[in-house]
Amino acid sequence: MNGPVVATFPVDLRQQADYQFQVVFGQSGIPPILTDEPPPLGNDIGPNPARLLGAAVGNCMASSLLFCLRKFKNDAEPIRASCKVELVRNVHKRLRVGHIAVELRLAVPAAALHSAQRVLEQFEDFCVVTQSLRECIPVDVRVLDRDGLVLQALHEQDAQSTAPP
Repeated sequence: MNGPVVATFPVDLRQQADYQFQVVFGQSGIPPILTDEPPPLGNDIGPNPARLLGAAVGNCMASSLLFCLRKFKNDAEPIRASCKVELVRNVHKRLRVGHIAVELRLAVPAAALHSAQRVLEQFEDFCVVTQSLRECIPVDVRVLDRDGLVLQALHEQDAQSTAPP
């Protein structure tokens, strides 16, 4: 999976108190954020790493979908992303991220989309974060239109109906 390095960037964390860390992204104009663990370890005054991971997956998926929609001249904005991060215990009873479910909702009905099937076939491949994680953490994605129609299911049915017997 490793290829040539395309970019590197710093992310610095500085402990503020207990489990609270200031995260500095090393990019001009990007303010630091404060992270914290939930009780009983921390005070829950900022997102913890598992929540940041969910946000990273959701944001990257939404951005990848937006990229593909625009590539095919669609305006389906604003896109909403919701993520459900499941914590599980491993065999050593340690907490781990066991699954992430992402739901992406478009602001237009499916009928208003151009090349919807091609968008659905391609967008996940552009998501750097999700594709990097999928080897270790299952990530499921659903795309819905404005009316709640699940576009992924339509895509899967189309693929099945056109598959040779």
